[in-house]
Amino acid sequence: MKTIIEPFKIKVVESIRMTTQEEREALLQSAGYNLFLVSAEDVLIDLLTDSGTAAMSSRQWAAVMDGDEAYAGSRSWFHFEAAVREVFGFAHIIPTHQGRAAERILFSLTCSPGDIVPNNTHFDTTRANIEHCGAQAIDLVIPEGKEPATVHPFKGNMDTEALEGIIRIHGKDKIPLVMLTITNNSGGGQPVSMRNIRDVSGIAHTYGIPLYIDACRFAENAYFIKLREPGYAARSIPDIVREMFSHADGCTMSAKKDGLANIGGFLCTRNAGLAEQEKELLILTEGFPTYGGLAGRDLDAIAVGLREAMHEDYLNYRIASTSYLGSHIAERGVPIVQPPGGHAIYIDAKAMLPHIPPGRYPGQALCCELYRSGGIRSVEIGSVMFGRRDPDTGEEIPAPMELVRLAIPRRVYTQSHIDYVVEVILEVLDRKDTIPGYRITHQASFLRHFTARFEPIGMA
Repeated sequence: MKTIIEPFKIKVVESIRMTTQEEREALLQSAGYNLFLVSAEDVLIDLLTDSGTAAMSSRQWAAVMDGDEAYAGSRSWFHFEAAVREVFGFAHIIPTHQGRAAERILFSLTCSPGDIVPNNTHFDTTRANIEHCGAQAIDLVIPEGKEPATVHPFKGNMDTEALEGIIRIHGKDKIPLVMLTITNNSGGGQPVSMRNIRDVSGIAHTYGIPLYIDACRFAENAYFIKLREPGYAARSIPDIVREMFSHADGCTMSAKKDGLANIGGFLCTRNAGLAEQEKELLILTEGFPTYGGLAGRDLDAIAVGLREAMHEDYLNYRIASTSYLGSHIAERGVPIVQPPGGHAIYIDAKAMLPHIPPGRYPGQALCCELYRSGGIRSVEIGSVMFGRRDPDTGEEIPAPMELVRLAIPRRVYTQSHIDYVVEVILEVLDRKDTIPGYRITHQASFLRHFTARFEPIGMA
C-alpha cells in the first residue's frame, strides 16, 4: 500500500487550547520574543523539541505501574541495565536523569583546559559542557553537511581527513576523546553511515583515543543505514545498532529521544576504571548508581522504550511522516536542509529571509512568525544558539547556518496536525519579505538561547 498509517491506536487524548493571532502577539511580547519562555498551554503545535515529548505506549505505562522504587538495587534497575546492555553492548552502564548529566560527568572526568574534542557537530549542551571544562569543541562535519540544499545520503558524516589533521596539529594527548552525534542534530538531523563510524573509530584508535557516540537518535540512524547504505537492507535494526556501537568505547544517551521516555538518560563505557570514577561523581550529584536521579518507574519505561524504538514499522512511519512535512513545504519553495532528516525538518532561514542578515537573527525571526501566525513553536539553530564572540574584537561571529528546526514529537501528532503546519509555513512564505529582524536585549553567558530576550528592529 502507498499510504503509510500510524502503527498505533490513540487511547488517551489531550486537549489543545486554541488561541488567536492577537493573543499570540501579546504572548510573544510578554516572553521577550523567546519561545522557550511561552507557556506550553499557549502553543497549538509544539515542535520546539522531540526531547521528552513522546507519547509513551500502553506497555510503557504498564511498566511504570510495576516500577520498583527501592533506593538500591531495585527490580527496575535490573530491567533497565539488561535492556541497555542488550541494545548497546557496553559493560558499564550508569543511569542519569537526562543526557546532559551524562555529558557533564564524562567531560568533567576526561577534559582539561586546552583540550580539544572533535565531533561531527556538537549540540548545544554538549558544546557547553566541554567549554565549561575549559576545553574546545570542534565541529568536523563533511563539506556537504554545511550546504543545506545539497543532497547526500549521509550528510551527518565526520570529515575523516579533517579529524586526522586535527590530531596531527594538536597531538593525541590534547584530545581526550572523539565524539560522533547520531543522527547529527545541529546539522539537520542527518544520519552517519556505518562506514564513517568505522573509519572514525579506526582513526581514533590508531592514536589511542577513545570514541564516544552521542546515541540520542540511534534507532533513526540505524534505519537510515538500512535504507541507504549498501549491504544493510536485509539486516535487522537491532543487528545494525549492535554493529554501530561495537566500534565505540562508550556513549552518552538522552532517553528522551529514541528511548521514547519523558525523562532519563545514561552514560556507558568499556573502561572499568573510568566507570568507577563516573559512579563516584554520579553519587555526588545525581544519585546512587542503580537509580542515577531517576524513579524506578522511569527506568522501566526506558527499558521498554529502547526496544520499541527499534521496531521497523514504527521507524518506517517515523521517517515517512517527517519526510511528508519536508517534501510538502519544499515543493512549494520553502528552502530546507535536504534530504529531510529523521526527527525534524530544518528550514534554511538564511535562504528564506535573505533580507535579514545573520546579526539580526533570521532564524529567530522566522520562529516568531510561525508562532504569531499559527501558534507553532519551533527553535532557532543558528546565530542565537551558536553565534560566538571574537576574543580580540568582541564582535559576534555568526553561525555557519541559520536554521529553524521543526522537531516532531514521537507518536504525538497526526497527519492533519502536520497538514496544518504545512499551511502555516506556506502562509508565512507568501509574506516573507515583511518579516523584521531582531536584536538581543538580554542574554546569559552560557546557552543564551534558553533565556535570552529580543525585540524586533524593523527591516534591514
